Amino acid sequence: MIEAAMIWNEPNNKSHWDPEVDPEWLRFSEMAIMAGDAIEAENADVTRVLGGISPIDPLFVQRMKSHGVLDHIDAIAVHGFPLDWNLWQIHEWPAKLDEIRAETDLPIWVSEVGISTFGAEEVQLWGLKRTAELLIGKASRIQWYSLYDLPMAWGATTRHREAEGSSYYRHFYMGLLREDGSPKPAAEEFARHTPDIGVAQWFHFEDHRLEEAVRWMKRLGVTYVRTGLSWADSFRPNALDWFDRQMEALADFDVTLTFCFTPEHRGMMPHHTSAPLVPEEFADFCAAMIRRYAGSARIAAEPLRLPAA
Repeated sequence: MIEAAMIWNEPNNKSHWDPEVDPEWLRFSEMAIMAGDAIEAENADVTRVLGGISPIDPLFVQRMKSHGVLDHIDAIAVHGFPLDWNLWQIHEWPAKLDEIRAETDLPIWVSEVGISTFGAEEVQLWGLKRTAELLIGKASRIQWYSLYDLPMAWGATTRHREAEGSSYYRHFYMGLLREDGSPKPAAEEFARHTPDIGVAQWFHFEDHRLEEAVRWMKRLGVTYVRTGLSWADSFRPNALDWFDRQMEALADFDVTLTFCFTPEHRGMMPHHTSAPLVPEEFADFCAAMIRRYAGSARIAAEPLRLPAA
């Protein structure tokens, strides 16, 4: 089932939202409000989540509150990677959640938390154990990023790529499984913490790992999954065929669908991080995906129409 829809991914991270195009996040807020309302209009049972903020920044939450966004969502998600990218220690997790709780009464999700094996696989094993101790029972959802290592040939979605040094290369070692599908030492430990902890796994367009990923998640005892449907991908040939295949494969899990990535030809700048030219188009995409995969509360369901190219 589709239990939640996440509006964007890391909107306060310049690798996912361009602050030069939208320095005050006014365009983002307008888009997020439209998307939240569109999702609710289609199916009010789907939890609307503000995309996992990274860094965990209470000032960004204050900004979203002042722009009215928090009145149109049901939960706030955060992302944290203290052993790889954040400037705080893993033991500070409870305090980081409390910083957000001080700004809102909305439930808090940890929609991405993980530890890379860039330096050593044993670091991930220890970090998983400690993360479970610190977070289980403290957040409404905990989604481990990720099941698979990112194939090096695909590249990571960051702004400066290889120029970021080791920060960039850590993206390729976040999985419980290596690129070849073999399990790392932390995989066995992870199974001890399911179903309390779920998985966040992004599937690329026509990802060859999809069916095997489902088998692994079931083997590990996972019951809830966060993934994404890309607005940009919706303009590819056979996009709906791929979306249908992905959602059918995940039918046995409680799924959080993340909607994000601006099509280059529909952005104020030709980049997936750009604010869209027409924010209603993103809301229409969210509504169409909810209608298709979560069912609609509308009396007369309309046929699915993706925006024209």
